[in-house]
Amino acid sequence: MRIAVVALLAACSSSPEVTGNGEWPPTPGTSWQIQLRGTVDTSFAVDVYDIDLFDTPQATIDALHADGRKVVCYFSAGSFENWRTDAAQFPQAAIGAPLDDWPGEFWIDTRNAALRSVLVARMDLAKQRGCDGVDPDNVDGFANATGFPLTSETQLDFNRFLAREAHARGLYVGLKNDLGQIDALVGEFDWQINEQCFQYNECDTLSPFVAANKPVWNIEYGTQSLADRVCPDANARNFDTLVMRLELDGSHLACR
Repeated sequence: MRIAVVALLAACSSSPEVTGNGEWPPTPGTSWQIQLRGTVDTSFAVDVYDIDLFDTPQATIDALHADGRKVVCYFSAGSFENWRTDAAQFPQAAIGAPLDDWPGEFWIDTRNAALRSVLVARMDLAKQRGCDGVDPDNVDGFANATGFPLTSETQLDFNRFLAREAHARGLYVGLKNDLGQIDALVGEFDWQINEQCFQYNECDTLSPFVAANKPVWNIEYGTQSLADRVCPDANARNFDTLVMRLELDGSHLACR
């Protein structure tokens, strides 16, 4: 699901110098920040920024590149958001049940060919804006009440479509959650973005990405006390874990 951040006690660096291994495609140990709301704080000394494809000004993307960062552009691939500038392009027949707790957002029929053309256009936009990679969200509709007869097979087909179209444009691409299909998809995606594997005792399922020398960018929602509990385990697993609160507009507490 869509993820969010608020300011914690972890600090921004006063220096724009990038730390970490800086490799691309990324490997475990590649530092990152995600901010999907508000004016992006570009002062974190990290290798990769994950930012909103539509809302981020071009000047911000250019500034991040000038500082040596890689830019991953977020968009929802598995849902319709009625406020997006391309909302009118979504076929009505492909818009299904609402997402819980996200007003104006609805699951979509990922089998629909016309809908897939909208997502291809989003990847074209990511390429035009200079994004280095994409973060397509909500790619586990088959496990939710979407209003459509989606299955594990249709989900695999859709997720492989996303990876294929991203790579065809020279964009790297991450798998967001979808833990049950990691074994089938790890070879086709360049990283995993996971929410709350520690909370739900699911972290073992992410190990294929680390074994393939691909990063697990993990988010746990909480404060310093949570970080004290999960960071030693996250570091032992070679995850790149951020501890955050539930609003994506500020700083983070990084485990390493």
